[in-house]
Amino acid sequence: MFSPSPQVSSQGPPREGYCAFYEECGRNPTVDGSLIPPIVPCLNYSAARHLTGEHYRRLKEVCYLPGLREGNTYACCSLGQLSSLERSLSLSKNLLVRCPSCAENFAHLHCITTCSPNQTQTLNVTKVMNVTYLNATREVVVAYQAYISSEFSEGAFNSCRNVRIPSTGGFAIATMCGRYGSKLCTAQRWYDFQGDTSNGLAPLDIDFRLIANNDTSGVPEGIIPYSGHAIGCNEITTTGEEACSCQDCLESCPPVPPPPPLPEPFMLLSMDGYLLICIILFCLLMLAFLFYLIVSCYVEYQNKKHYRTSKLNKKIKDENSNEVGERIIDPSEVTCLEKNSFAAQAFMSRQFQRWGTLMASYPLIVILVAAVIVAVFAVGLKSIRLTTDPVELWSAPNSRARQEKDFHDENFTPFFRTNQLILTAPGRTGHLYDSLLFGPQNFSGLISKDLIIELLNLQRKIQFWSDDLNRNASLKDVCYAPLNPSNPSLTDCAVNSLPQYFQNSLENIDAKVNMTELGVTKEVDWRDHLIYCLNSPLSFKDITDLGMSCMADYGAPVFPFLAVGGYEGEYDGYTNSEAFIMTFSLNNYGRDDPKFKVALQWETEFLKIVQDYQRSPECKFTFAYMAERSLEDEINRTTAEDIPIFMISYAVIFVYIAVALGEYSSCKRLLVDSKFLVGLGGILVVVCSVLASMGFYSWIGIPSSLVILQVVPFLVLAVGADNIFIFVLEYQRDVREMGETREQQIGRVLGRVAPSMLLCSLSESVCFFLGALSTMPAVKAFALYAALAILMDFFLQITAFVALLSLDARRQDNNRCELLCCVTVSKERANKPNEGFLLPFMRKFYAPVLLHSVTRIIVVKFGVPVYFVTKRGYDFSTVEGMNGVCSSVGCDQFSMTQKIRYATDYPERSYMAIPANSWVDDFIDWLNPGSRCCRLYTAGPNVGEFCPANITGLNCLKKCLPNPEDGVVRPNLTQFNRFLPEFLANRPDLQCSKGGLGAYDTAVVYFSDCPFFSASRFMAYHSPLTNSQEFTAALKKARELADEITKGMRNINGTSPDFEVFPYTITYVFYEQYLTIVEEGLFNIGLCLIPTFVVCCLLLGLDLISGFLNLLTILMIVVDTVGVMTLWSIDYNAVALINLVTAVGISVEFVSHMTRAFALSTKMTRIERAKEATANMGSAVFAGVAMTNLPGIIVLAFAKAQLIQIFFFRLNLVITLLGLAHGLIFLPVLLSYFGMNNNVQIAFHSDVTYAADKNIKLFKNFKIINNA
Repeated sequence: MFSPSPQVSSQGPPREGYCAFYEECGRNPTVDGSLIPPIVPCLNYSAARHLTGEHYRRLKEVCYLPGLREGNTYACCSLGQLSSLERSLSLSKNLLVRCPSCAENFAHLHCITTCSPNQTQTLNVTKVMNVTYLNATREVVVAYQAYISSEFSEGAFNSCRNVRIPSTGGFAIATMCGRYGSKLCTAQRWYDFQGDTSNGLAPLDIDFRLIANNDTSGVPEGIIPYSGHAIGCNEITTTGEEACSCQDCLESCPPVPPPPPLPEPFMLLSMDGYLLICIILFCLLMLAFLFYLIVSCYVEYQNKKHYRTSKLNKKIKDENSNEVGERIIDPSEVTCLEKNSFAAQAFMSRQFQRWGTLMASYPLIVILVAAVIVAVFAVGLKSIRLTTDPVELWSAPNSRARQEKDFHDENFTPFFRTNQLILTAPGRTGHLYDSLLFGPQNFSGLISKDLIIELLNLQRKIQFWSDDLNRNASLKDVCYAPLNPSNPSLTDCAVNSLPQYFQNSLENIDAKVNMTELGVTKEVDWRDHLIYCLNSPLSFKDITDLGMSCMADYGAPVFPFLAVGGYEGEYDGYTNSEAFIMTFSLNNYGRDDPKFKVALQWETEFLKIVQDYQRSPECKFTFAYMAERSLEDEINRTTAEDIPIFMISYAVIFVYIAVALGEYSSCKRLLVDSKFLVGLGGILVVVCSVLASMGFYSWIGIPSSLVILQVVPFLVLAVGADNIFIFVLEYQRDVREMGETREQQIGRVLGRVAPSMLLCSLSESVCFFLGALSTMPAVKAFALYAALAILMDFFLQITAFVALLSLDARRQDNNRCELLCCVTVSKERANKPNEGFLLPFMRKFYAPVLLHSVTRIIVVKFGVPVYFVTKRGYDFSTVEGMNGVCSSVGCDQFSMTQKIRYATDYPERSYMAIPANSWVDDFIDWLNPGSRCCRLYTAGPNVGEFCPANITGLNCLKKCLPNPEDGVVRPNLTQFNRFLPEFLANRPDLQCSKGGLGAYDTAVVYFSDCPFFSASRFMAYHSPLTNSQEFTAALKKARELADEITKGMRNINGTSPDFEVFPYTITYVFYEQYLTIVEEGLFNIGLCLIPTFVVCCLLLGLDLISGFLNLLTILMIVVDTVGVMTLWSIDYNAVALINLVTAVGISVEFVSHMTRAFALSTKMTRIERAKEATANMGSAVFAGVAMTNLPGIIVLAFAKAQLIQIFFFRLNLVITLLGLAHGLIFLPVLLSYFGMNNNVQIAFHSDVTYAADKNIKLFKNFKIINNA
């Protein structure tokens, strides 16, 4: 029992060989709440004691002082003082022992102040007290001044300033410098913290006076500042221990060449080289085009001159004696390819004509059969499976990132689930707080007591009933509890928030106490504690008289960047923060684990409570929030919310189709000539084709996705509407011939347009089937669904839609109203073609202007943590194996963790910010005899077993390993296998901060009977990454670093040749696509372009020129789309790639119909043929593709989801407008210059022939020259 008496003071003059105090005299009466017993020495001005035997041996064990020799050693410390000193030093040695010179310098100083034989010449006792201890009253020293030379103090500080704590990646000095942390720590601040009893570790107050060389000012007479030698961190210690490693000592680092400089921008003539090359190529193309124009004009002039003088140019009269000025075609001009082209067109036209007549003759049966076929496919929808997991959508199962993720999750469990709140309180006024200890501090309006309590109350709310657990569930059932994973309580859950600095205790937040500092007494409260903890989060006790810990209630530190945000700078900036951050970490489970549902339920309840709180009028915050499930929820929510937008979009398209297909020749026949039911039938054909496609793939087990549900109907509608317009408009423009039935007319019209429909549908379908070779699951599934949907759409158009048009034509011929079939009108239908508005406009105005000689030339001219995971095949239990991984004393200079450390020197290049933690390093430090961590019972029932560091007494006197002579601790195989499980299960605490539970217990997968670990991981940190470019670059650099590490570790003896190290973080599976997305895009789009060329050539009878021009225009649409994406801030990613593949499909609709119409035109010049194709087919394409897409696309601008607005509205608008511009502006001009010559094979068959795109009669007396 202690009994303090009034303060007294007495000390003799400084004298060589004399002590100021000796022996222990009980507890310091001025210290309360110390983390260790504050045992203080007795005031004792006496000669230093001569040490021999056990006393000398203990001094040499505890203190590494130079010149110690038995028989000639004097000291001022007793055996009891040495034991207390050893216990005190062991707390710091836990952190510093990995750097022997630092640990020795640290012990050196405290050994000098405690044991120096010249104590009175170094110390000046400033405060003593009378203490009654064991029934005796003695004077005890409770404060003194220590005079140390600045050379020694700076040297000791510099040897320790870079020592790392592997488990956190931070610096050990940060835990030993109070509120200053590692960045602001200096030698003076370091020693001030060590001598401050308020830190909970110092037993008495020590005022360290650091005196510069030859500076005697302020030094009492007779005092000689201690000026011993501080060992550099790159020097061998006095006991022969090796120098510190590069990880802990910059001076020990070998010369590492910096990374090569970034390549200079490609410049030519002081400008961007690529731009200059493009300009040169453009100029060369323009010159080539102008040369072509000149040559063409000259050749045309010569031909006209020749024809005027040739008798082949005689006027020819037709059967009505009208003159015909066309050139007569010689049979020798007709090539084999042209004959093949005609034969192909004629064959397809005949077959489709027969098919169309058959379908139109039995419409009801055809519709019924088509419905049954669709129903059979659609039944598969009962087995449909929607993929909403982003990983399943965007990461291929066989991709490297996906395989690495699966390996990681299988061995270490999935990455924990993050749920986060970011809260602000705008408009609140801050205040200035004049702290007794820290001076004036600005506090923002957010950092206030009432808001901290409000945050704490919000944190405690979440609890719900779980059917899966059949009881009330709360955070403890699913939380990540690193220090008590087997049976966690709420206080074990890893919740990072500002209230954790108060251990989530309202009592601690309310705590206040009067404190005296330098003669000034003031009240200290939660603000003083918070200031200290924000700058020293690893402290077990603040320096105020509150004496509270800064550690979270779950036993780990909460770093300030995890608790607050919106601050500028550090230290003084944290209290000016504008945001609270609250993060709940949950365990992640497999999707088939019942606890996965519980975690989802917790997150649902979390979101519900947050949303309810946000709507509450009592809410004091504005905030953003997210849960791990938020991404999937957001996809589902925005899709559900935007379904009405899509429905409106489709309704607008339907109304347009229904109105635009009508003929409207007379007001009286308005309801007769309308095409409402035909338009509805066309929409149903699209819907049925999509349902059939989805049902078929559901049958065979290929999952769908929300992207497919949104994009595929839109794509098929664009394709289907175009074909519907071409078919219906061609029928309306046609006149039934004498003796021809309605069904025959429909069949004949289908014979003309179906080859063009087949050309586009087959091109697009083959395009998408080839696109299914993509490695991206979302792109692959989309391509498969789209390909089959387009084929089904074509099939239903030439069956069910033909039948529907036949029924509608029968109604129209009988003059019956569309919606009121029993009502007829008297006005008969005119037996003449109905050209509508677009065809005359295209023919009379648009085509002539576009294809004017000047216009043609103009058109052509401006046309967050990262794991480094080791796989099986590396032996960590050998000395060489440990040295190849670790980063402490004795480790390889280019070990795994050292290479990661070197990478952090260039964060702007490597994207690595903090070196990797290392269970190997901490395991070695844990085994080090210099710490209290690994001990064995020497008495009691557990003799020989592991004894935790928190066990006190005399039962655990044996260390696990003996002291190595060189200071390099390495266990042998037996020791490694015996103590590793103890290390991984040892909970870190004040006595031993190196315990592996929490930090490493899930980082190692091993079996004691196998030398190779199944897996292991080492956690480092990326630098802050803000966009997809940085995430992608970080992944690339991490893989390069891992490959370099793999090469080095394979060279270590005993390593398997297939051993591998790979980097892993949760975002890699999403950003891996960006590593290859350019190549992936080129591959997919290239595959899609091939069938557009091949199919076009084949269906046009090997017309290579038409196929090439068709391909060129589609390619230009895609390239221009990518260019506009950049200008309109549309990121290039997997969703954009899906839309670019879609762009190829839609471009086929804009281009291929026009190309075929030009190829089969019988006009004699390219310009005339281009005019005819533009007028006839261009009007149908404009009405069927552009005007069908645009109204629906514009409606999507009102969607709430950014995904819809950017990748569906913007991108589809760009695709449609560029397709329209290229298909109806650029392509006709291109064909007028470079299209095939006259379609002489049709003229060669001079009998009455029906061309595939227009019913054109050729005159029977059209003369053919016979060379014979």
